[in-house]
Amino acid sequence: MPAFRDESGNKTWFCKFNYTNWKGEKLTKKKRGFSTKKEALKWEQDFLNQHSESIEMSFREFFELYKRDRKPRIRENTWRTKEAIVNQKILPYIGDLMLNEINNVTIIQWQNELMKIKDKNGKKYSPTYLRTIHAQLSSILNHACRYYNLKTNVARDVGSMGEKEADEMLFWTQDEYERFI
Repeated sequence: MPAFRDESGNKTWFCKFNYTNWKGEKLTKKKRGFSTKKEALKWEQDFLNQHSESIEMSFREFFELYKRDRKPRIRENTWRTKEAIVNQKILPYIGDLMLNEINNVTIIQWQNELMKIKDKNGKKYSPTYLRTIHAQLSSILNHACRYYNLKTNVARDVGSMGEKEADEMLFWTQDEYERFI
């Protein structure tokens, strides 16, 4: 689709195109104020990708779609936790990959990288935390499968990392505490 130079005013670029929304209605979209033709065309392509049933987009772009779809349905603190995990543990590794190019080997390598990470004290992530991270990726890919025609959830196919149950926590009884102090 073409982009046009806005001759009236500040000489910026705009894009104008037609698309079909989720209700099947044919609509026209116009967006102004781009400093270059390339920016206008990129914005148009991103918009069309988000409003089509195509999965020809990066994982990062799809996460924005996922956010739009899921955030209103999830409690605020739950969403913040999910978003922090995605931004810190998933997007740096697979954010720029195309959604339909993520494969089993990609997931295995991502899991291996996460299992190697150590904090400043030399401790690795706990098995339950690794499982939580994997669950966030899997839920995003499940959403892509259910609503955006992704063929398969490769994170589910590879399998989870970590453990479901945490180690038992040891608590002191009142007697033990009083003996200690």
